Amino acid sequence: MATKTRAAKASAKTSRYNELKQMLEERRRELMTEVQGRIRDVRAEGSKDRDVFDQGESSEVDIQEDIEFALIQMKSETLNKINEALRRHDEGTYGNCFECGEEIAEARLRALPFAVRCKDCEAARETAEQRERMLAQKRGSSTLFFDMSN
Repeated sequence: MATKTRAAKASAKTSRYNELKQMLEERRRELMTEVQGRIRDVRAEGSKDRDVFDQGESSEVDIQEDIEFALIQMKSETLNKINEALRRHDEGTYGNCFECGEEIAEARLRALPFAVRCKDCEAARETAEQRERMLAQKRGSSTLFFDMSN
């Protein structure tokens, strides 16, 4: 009886992970199409002659290009995370937390299918990062104050 239950759980887990894999692959296709389209658009715009008349207009065009580049970069980073999640799926390690090794909750994977940590480990990591930033700020401000007093 216990082996039937384990087999049913393993089958449900495999089915769930295959469904998540399909979600990841679909999102990857969408992102690749979008990133490639944006890159083509940027290249096309870059090859056109600009009819910019003053510094303000030139600055505005530069800002728009920077925003476009940042969007492409963010989408590319997400694409890399998705590719890593698919690699982990193929290796059989998908859905396990990098920190504690426990299974990541299904709800978390549905919301963020390329998650690498469970909710608790992610919260601990974020808290540690925040603490580190605060310490760095304190050190920076005390150094700044010390330098100003000389």
